[in-house]
Amino acid sequence: MEESVDTATAILASAAALLRQHTFDDISYRALADEVGISERTVYRQYPTRAHLLAALSTWIEQAFFPLPPFVTLADFRTAVHERFRAFDASPAYAYVGARASAISLTLDAEPAYITRAIEAMLDVAAPTLNRRDRRRVAASLRYFSSAMFWARLRTGFDLDAGEICDAFDRAVGAVLARLPDRTRAQP
Repeated sequence: MEESVDTATAILASAAALLRQHTFDDISYRALADEVGISERTVYRQYPTRAHLLAALSTWIEQAFFPLPPFVTLADFRTAVHERFRAFDASPAYAYVGARASAISLTLDAEPAYITRAIEAMLDVAAPTLNRRDRRRVAASLRYFSSAMFWARLRTGFDLDAGEICDAFDRAVGAVLARLPDRTRAQP
């Protein structure tokens, strides 16, 4: 590594680089250690299990390659997700890591993710009278439909490209929002 970075970040950057040639399952702790120039034991200290490594790698990749632009309105949200799906199509190996990580249930973070909080804040503006329970249900649906998991299922299961996945996303979001009573939505 040319610049000085902490060990955990160096491991994640090396794992991401190795993803260009190998699947996540084919990347060993030994290969990571050799790539970074550290002992295999150091890799295990940072990431005791492959699930920990996968979760950390997913978070790092999301921040480095797939940051979600801020959004306030539903239109901004749709635009941000469309951009993200196009980025997933451009780097599918990275997107699949995010999809796979979302399928594991580590309890590393008790705090809701940024996207969950941002969607709930958007709903506070878009549907101000929506009760807390329904807002959380709608937020959960929107979070799933904007996820790498949704993209990966449509990409691998139906061989859709980013444009087609964006269309499916728009329809899914439309169906979720259509179920909201009219009185909950903000008037323009």
